[in-house]
Amino acid sequence: MKKIQHIITILCLLFLLPCCENDGGDSKISTQKGALPNIQKLTDSDSFIDLVAVQNNQEINLGFSVDLAIGKISSMNIIGLYIKSDGTIIKATLAENITTFPVTFNLNRNDLYDAFENLNTSEDFATGDQLIISADITLKDGTVLKIMNDDGTNNFSSNIATSNLYKVFQTYNVSCPSDLGGTYSVLTSGESTDSGVVTNNPVTNHPYTVTITDNGGGNYTISDSFGGLYIYWYDIYGLTFDVESDFTDICGSISSEFEDPFGSIVNYTGTVNPNGTISIHWTNDFGDFGDSILTKI
Repeated sequence: MKKIQHIITILCLLFLLPCCENDGGDSKISTQKGALPNIQKLTDSDSFIDLVAVQNNQEINLGFSVDLAIGKISSMNIIGLYIKSDGTIIKATLAENITTFPVTFNLNRNDLYDAFENLNTSEDFATGDQLIISADITLKDGTVLKIMNDDGTNNFSSNIATSNLYKVFQTYNVSCPSDLGGTYSVLTSGESTDSGVVTNNPVTNHPYTVTITDNGGGNYTISDSFGGLYIYWYDIYGLTFDVESDFTDICGSISSEFEDPFGSIVNYTGTVNPNGTISIHWTNDFGDFGDSILTKI
């Protein structure tokens, strides 16, 4: 299976053409062989930027390794994109002309202050900010491949984004310490707009059990986003399975957006309450909604 994924990735590299710079004329370089980095967070370092630590003038350690996943290159620049919660983006080159791999980096507060002109004191960090680490790659013929566009968007295909063989970028959220992993009992109330749902609609305090998996850095996966309501309502259409999704906890504020099995976009928000319970509210494009209270077991 891994060999198949590797072949698919190589084919997908042929579609990385938008990241090529001009060849000196008006046209873009039309054909080339691509290359990709492999950027991994170090297990013994911080997985997010701890806002509490920064504000208390405590040190942080953003450790990551960079390797060449695919391709033959001339050199690689390690770049950082600091994205403020208001959408402001500053790009910085963290290391230039890397030719020997793998290589490791450990960034502290002063490194970030030196690299980004919009970061000068601890007060410049805020919840919702993100630091993205990626690379600009120079091929043997001088062509530059930007893995991330300067506006923070991906410049690669979904096959590359979901590869389990490598990661072409890493994200560090500015957040507070978060520990939501575990098993929860759930009570959900909501209403479906589907006329086919005729039993117990709207529903009150539907019981279910979910698991929240801690992916690090305030990022989580919940085993069923709807507290069992989709199964309860839509088993008539064959939906008899949990609908898993990812969400982010930023200092007690939960947010996510994802596509449900019917192709509808779900807006997912919530809060971590002082008593440790989690309140979730979700809506989809059809107008269905639900409110859940999660209590750790």
